[in-house]
Amino acid sequence: MQSLPAALDARLRALTGIDPEMRPATKPQFGHFQSNVALRLAKEAGKPPREVAADIVARLDVDDICEPLEIAGPGFINFRIKPEVLADAATAVLEDPHSGLVVTEYPQRIVIDYSAPNVAKQMHVGHLRTTIIGDCFNRVLSALGHTVIPQNHIGDWGTQFGMLIEQVLFEGIDAGTLTLDEADALYKRAAAHFREDEEFAAKARARVSRFQGGDEESLRIWQQLVDISKPAFNEAYRRLNVLLTDEDLAGESTYNDDLPVLVKELEDSGVAVVDDGALCVFVDGFEAPLIVRKSDGGYGYATTDLAAIRRRVGELDADRLIYVTDARQAGHFAQVFAAARKAGFLPDHVVAEHVGYGMVLGQDGKPFKTRDGSAATLTSLLDAAEEQAAPNIALAAIKYADLSSGLQKDYVFNAERMVQTTGDTGPYLQYAHARVNQILRRADAEGIGYGAVLVLEEPAEQQLALLLTRFGEVVDDVAQNLQPHKLCNYLYELAGAFSTFYEACPVMKSEGDVRASRLALIAATKNVIAKGLYLLGIDAPERM
Repeated sequence: MQSLPAALDARLRALTGIDPEMRPATKPQFGHFQSNVALRLAKEAGKPPREVAADIVARLDVDDICEPLEIAGPGFINFRIKPEVLADAATAVLEDPHSGLVVTEYPQRIVIDYSAPNVAKQMHVGHLRTTIIGDCFNRVLSALGHTVIPQNHIGDWGTQFGMLIEQVLFEGIDAGTLTLDEADALYKRAAAHFREDEEFAAKARARVSRFQGGDEESLRIWQQLVDISKPAFNEAYRRLNVLLTDEDLAGESTYNDDLPVLVKELEDSGVAVVDDGALCVFVDGFEAPLIVRKSDGGYGYATTDLAAIRRRVGELDADRLIYVTDARQAGHFAQVFAAARKAGFLPDHVVAEHVGYGMVLGQDGKPFKTRDGSAATLTSLLDAAEEQAAPNIALAAIKYADLSSGLQKDYVFNAERMVQTTGDTGPYLQYAHARVNQILRRADAEGIGYGAVLVLEEPAEQQLALLLTRFGEVVDDVAQNLQPHKLCNYLYELAGAFSTFYEACPVMKSEGDVRASRLALIAATKNVIAKGLYLLGIDAPERM
């Protein structure tokens, strides 16, 4: 469903050949929208702006949408949408099972790489952002009709497991009996042991080769560590109310057999060359090469990332790849994407995007830590929010705070402020949804029904209806540009417009078509807020 502003924009753009820069009118007496296109064309045409505006008004066919156009001031064109057109558009949102979302005519297969915790380690504060952001993209793109393939690239392979396995054998413990907390403590003991004891470090390095070479004892311990980690990850995902499941796991270990094959392909094709003992891919625009096989014969993250791209394009048939990681990894992924294109793993028709995010800060402006000064785990962050509010409210506060500012910005974790039901917060949107439901329940209890939106005479009614018609284009913008704060801003604006409408336009005290129409407008608002909150991964409570 194209919004009314978008329809006007398209017609004016087609007539003038330039962006009309449609803007909401600053005051109701100026209509609903204004454009300064005549002022910008006047200089080129060598005519007074009002004359250019008059010519545009005479030739622009928008009679089916707008009241007669007006020219204001030095040459602004004012657009006032007909009330009956607004009413029909609001009714369409109410009756649409998608609440005005534009389901794509060209569905894609989209792989989203997000969350990616490490086996045998607690999920930490950094995993909060990747998981929440990736889940939002998953929901938005799925809602628009795309096939989304989540890939949870967990850290379940690599050199750290030589150290971990060796520590298990050194202590003589049964790794299968550990909790994730205990495995995390084991990891810290192993790291300290590795730093302080060269003999242990040598054994740990040797263990890596045995483990990756298929040693049964090593693989048994490794599998135990993986098995105790998965339930803890899933518990975190349950608390976060995200869509990830075990079916989405595609850890580093799943690419292990692909790496020597991939590296041989790169070397045989000449894409990779030996430099100072290491096999490297040199990519234009980057000072250092991408190392795909280290001088000692081992493989690093870059090799695994190339293998993942090759599989996601070749086997999963992806049209678009989205990676949600720390903003500091932007350079790494830019180089990996460039190397993958050079190698032919990433064809030109496949889009690859890295979405970087900033850090979660404490109120001191430094990276968030727990009260005892230790690095913050994901669990401790959720616990801190739930000390301030019920779990669904606390989670709304966290997710909205995370998504409502530009992703690359750092943000301050202030649980007390985030859970407020006033201001630009997740709980405020939940409260707006609950308030809408309360009105509809009251009408139902009194036997008052509603059908279509029929009458929109008040400016507050019209503004609310206009905003409802924009929902689809806002979500489409998020799907294309991966900026969820635009959806947050829209929902906050919608909740504010509803509040203004409810104060200015009596609902239950009005009568006849006016009351039925206002109830229908409220029902459409409920649908859009609920759908919008769902896309953010936030619960939409009927009561608060």
